[in-house]
Amino acid sequence: MSAAVSEHAAAAPIPARAWRTPVKIRFSHCDPAGIVYFPRYFDIFNGVVEDWFPGALGLEYRAFIRDRRIGLGPAHAEADFFKPGLQGDELVFAVLVDRIGNASVTLRLPAMRREELILTARLVIVTTDLHEARAIPLPNDLRAALECYQERCR
Repeated sequence: MSAAVSEHAAAAPIPARAWRTPVKIRFSHCDPAGIVYFPRYFDIFNGVVEDWFPGALGLEYRAFIRDRRIGLGPAHAEADFFKPGLQGDELVFAVLVDRIGNASVTLRLPAMRREELILTARLVIVTTDLHEARAIPLPNDLRAALECYQERCR
């Protein structure tokens, strides 16, 4: 855990209307000690975001990439780990929109085991033109959905 971020500071209440999803911690997520191997969390984070798109925004994640050729890749990713995630745990992840920029959105993903904060991740997702490999402004439908979700969570 970062010295700059305490568990208490990261444990800001999750808004009641924030979207949540359970994630079962599997054998394949863990190291030989049965603890989630930290790089595996980054794959889990992406899966949570993929599910959040249709679940909370009403948009299909794969349609951006496959059909519209708009990338949704991370420009920055970080996580603060407070407790170990263990094989067999069910962690409940929430997705919160911290900032909507011109070509990016900053998301915060707290994960809970019952009432216990396990980790908080922060992802900066950038929209890119997959043909030209350059950042592009957030599409209007995505921006509108993000703004609506952000307001709902206040």
